[in-house]
Amino acid sequence: MNGSPNRRIILIALAVLGLDQATKLLVLRLLGPTQESVVVDGFFKFVHWGNTGAAWSLFRDQNDLLAIVSILALLGLFLWRRHFHIQNVLGQISLGLIFGGIAGNLMDRLRYHQVIDFLRFYLNRRSGEELGFPAFNMADSAICIGVGLLILISWKQEQENASGRAAAKPASVP
Repeated sequence: MNGSPNRRIILIALAVLGLDQATKLLVLRLLGPTQESVVVDGFFKFVHWGNTGAAWSLFRDQNDLLAIVSILALLGLFLWRRHFHIQNVLGQISLGLIFGGIAGNLMDRLRYHQVIDFLRFYLNRRSGEELGFPAFNMADSAICIGVGLLILISWKQEQENASGRAAAKPASVP
């Protein structure tokens, strides 16, 4: 690995990994399994939920398979990172967020055989039932933000390329 882009990606990934693992350790120390602590009633609470699947508990009880997929994703992203706009700072940030997020959840899968989720946003229905977004963690947030940045960068690049192609077209002569 050479140069500043790779260094920035690694530093961001390590920061995300550290923050993710520190927050999960805090949850493990403060809350027992499946325990919850309301922060804003009817809107937000800290929870201690284990997820053996992927997002929204898809592929539930497939922790080992998802650990392998995570390792392959990290390897693939590392090998093809030059194709992800790492020449600019936003591209480096996005890849650092994604690497760190995948690594954080992978560490959970290897250590706890599940991913620790702890942020839960919800609303109370009139019936008293909760309507909420699935619980998530810092690693999940980093992955989503990183992917969102990559999409934004790609869209912006496509817009610039399209305007460059339009400007390069010769004017038609009547």
